[in-house]
Amino acid sequence: MLGQLAGPDRVVVADFEAGLGTVLRLGDNPVDVVVIVVEPTVKSLEVGRRAAESVREAGLGRIVVAANRVRDEQDAARVRAAFPGLQPVLVPDDPAIVEAERRGAAPLDAAPDAPGVQALVGLAHDLLRAS
Repeated sequence: MLGQLAGPDRVVVADFEAGLGTVLRLGDNPVDVVVIVVEPTVKSLEVGRRAAESVREAGLGRIVVAANRVRDEQDAARVRAAFPGLQPVLVPDDPAIVEAERRGAAPLDAAPDAPGVQALVGLAHDLLRAS
């Protein structure tokens, strides 16, 4: 179904459930980019690391790791150590994003200059350049 939606001037972004199931079900169907979203916790990093290994071994596409709710340099170091050879996008734990969501507003509209929003904008630009 995604193949019918995609085209030279179109980008399809799909948000799947957490875990390895979706990656394993891709089978031999490569995509352009797999964004693996993690948090700097042991469990999340382990699941993300396994997903990245599966994507890499199957040749399913370029891997981008986005680490959400990064609080400090220790969190950042844990994320980097879990994904050697990759440059994870580090999204800081940003109160502006939390406040925007509480108000039902898009963080990009409510706080476009917030560090967390800027990290996500950078991720979006990187993904568009690669498509």
